[in-house]
Amino acid sequence: MATWTWFHKLASPPHFYRIAGMLMPWFAWPAAILIIAALYGGLVLAPPDYQQGEGFRMVYVHAPSAWMSMFIYATMAIASAIALIWRMKLAHAVAAAAAPVGAWFTFAALATGSLWGKPMWGTWWVWDARLTSELILLFLYLGFMALRSSIEDPQRADRASAVLAVVGVINLPIIHYSVYWWNTLHQGATITKIGKPSITMDMLWPLLAMMLGFTLYFGAVLMIRLRAEVIRRERNAAWLREELAR
Repeated sequence: MATWTWFHKLASPPHFYRIAGMLMPWFAWPAAILIIAALYGGLVLAPPDYQQGEGFRMVYVHAPSAWMSMFIYATMAIASAIALIWRMKLAHAVAAAAAPVGAWFTFAALATGSLWGKPMWGTWWVWDARLTSELILLFLYLGFMALRSSIEDPQRADRASAVLAVVGVINLPIIHYSVYWWNTLHQGATITKIGKPSITMDMLWPLLAMMLGFTLYFGAVLMIRLRAEVIRRERNAAWLREELAR
């Protein structure tokens, strides 16, 4: 019972607005430290790859961006499912606030993948299973945002975009398992495979630090965007006028 009380209290816009303001710096500062450390470790300390040479260093932006593209969509889909099942308006706000951030990470994953693919594969783009399914993910993000903006009624826009987000989650396992299900140029698992990762520790720790740094960065940006989304949705509420007057 206490868990449900906490859950519903967290979904209260005034309560969450204050919590988000307190959480934002706790996400932002560790994210900045981790990203700076990861960049130094990956670009300066890590040795060149024995096959790819210096070009492998693109992985320190590409792989974390690809991870974030799927993680954020999963967050968006879970928030949308919660909103549809329990009718929590704040969950719709979470999905709306997360979508643009996820779209940018997906674009970064595709762009850095192309920059890496040109010297390694000899081409900027191939209709590879992993690349194609990642491109579909970008279209899902853009479709989610376009659908929301095309419907004037906020409640209908919330419901329609939430359904799209939940349906689109089927693409996530396709992205992950595409390198195993189809003949693909994209390399398989490097750090998540069973056993030991196919990467040495001096190359691995900056990659893990960057993934954690990007995740915390998303947390910080989500808190900022959520506060803005709450202000937009609750702009006529008395509690918000009192909060902003402080």
